[in-house]
Amino acid sequence: MKAPALAAAASATLITATAAPLAAQVPTGMMGELRPDQQQFFGLYKELVETDTSLPHGSCTQAAAQIAARMTAAGIPEEWITPFSVPEHPDEGGLVVVYPGTSKKLEPMLLLAHIDVVAAKREDWVRDPFKLIEEDGYYYARGIADDKYMAAVWADTLIRFKQSGYKPGRTVKMALTCGEESDTAFNGAQYLTNNRRDLIAAAFALNEGGGGDTDGEGNVVAQSIQVGEKIYQDYKLVATNPGGHSSTPVRENAIYAMSDALLKIREHEFPMEFTDVTRAFFAKAGAARGDEMGAAMVALSKDPTDAAAQAKVNTDRYFHSVLRTTCVATMIDGGHAVNALPQKVVANVNCRIFPGHDPVDIGHELEAIIGDPNITVTRARVDKPLAKSPPLDPAIVGPMETLAAKYFPGVPVIPSMSTGATDGLYMSAVGIPTYGVPGAWGDPDGNGVHGLNERLEIRGIYIGRDYLFDLVKTLAK
Repeated sequence: MKAPALAAAASATLITATAAPLAAQVPTGMMGELRPDQQQFFGLYKELVETDTSLPHGSCTQAAAQIAARMTAAGIPEEWITPFSVPEHPDEGGLVVVYPGTSKKLEPMLLLAHIDVVAAKREDWVRDPFKLIEEDGYYYARGIADDKYMAAVWADTLIRFKQSGYKPGRTVKMALTCGEESDTAFNGAQYLTNNRRDLIAAAFALNEGGGGDTDGEGNVVAQSIQVGEKIYQDYKLVATNPGGHSSTPVRENAIYAMSDALLKIREHEFPMEFTDVTRAFFAKAGAARGDEMGAAMVALSKDPTDAAAQAKVNTDRYFHSVLRTTCVATMIDGGHAVNALPQKVVANVNCRIFPGHDPVDIGHELEAIIGDPNITVTRARVDKPLAKSPPLDPAIVGPMETLAAKYFPGVPVIPSMSTGATDGLYMSAVGIPTYGVPGAWGDPDGNGVHGLNERLEIRGIYIGRDYLFDLVKTLAK
């Protein structure tokens, strides 16, 4: 879920100072005809977003095959290209491409993106969600941001490498996968880490989760690098009771018991914590703001015991979430008849766990918070690996910052920890540090990602594409 341009999820509150517009960087022909290389990219991008890959009705396998066909047409040998799927999920396939490097010492790098999208109903959208439409300086379509922009850029990068005869020192691998947006679907990233590790083995990976934010008035005010994410965990809470006739109620009622439990969870505040990344985020983002909130962010990064600074920062729900584990009730189901006392109530509590904590321990903490032995707390899913935060490696982060100064002059580059979840967790679990990269940008309203009328600013698409192309070349030397 993580649109490449919406990494901070707080674009409206991140920075109040605005940077200079990037108008001077608009590629030649942006307001008219695209350059030939941009036209080639646009064709790939358009075909990808116009292929329905929402599950269960769409087909990632078809989209992957279309990209593979474009790559072979560009001269990439078929032996470099590996389509993959499993018989039980024929429409949820993906694609791995291994572009060999010349160095025997440098380990490969991995370009990761998912090609499945959240479902979109035509009757709810102003425009057809599976037609790329240009309007008012934006491209509209489902997946135009999340995450087909990045998938198209990665595929386009390898095509440009081949067409120009470029030979990287480091082998560059690309994995386009399905299943990131559908928790119960076949997940291609997980499949590759479990079954085809050789295909994706790499020193590090570049992924969604980073990107730019605007002030809503056309000015890019920040670029972020996602360095880690919180651990996603659902807990199943169950309250049971013998029930009985509703005409003779008793205090021991499963609905009331569950209500009390959920209210206790609502009122519980997990303690504030920092990682190196989140401390750097609050220091850099706060210094760039120049307002009262910014001063509190900087003060808190220097002194976590500063109660006044913490109180101020906690008024922003994104900042509050970045600083701690959070748990929230998301679903509830209970009772069996309108004229009977409830015998069973089930609730789902979704936790986003701060790095360094075990979901088992958080489950025990929920039991202690609830304090009712008649309510059981179990993990709803136990098959996902735990997200691991990569290091702030200057060999990787440094080139991102250097190139950002060229493509986004005057715009601060800020490391961030995602409060959401990406397929990067599967890579980090097998020792591949994964970073969400800067690039295209989003607006404070979220650009319709996972919602209606998803869009990206055209200017950001092409500037971000050039930035990412140069970034891959720099890291692959």
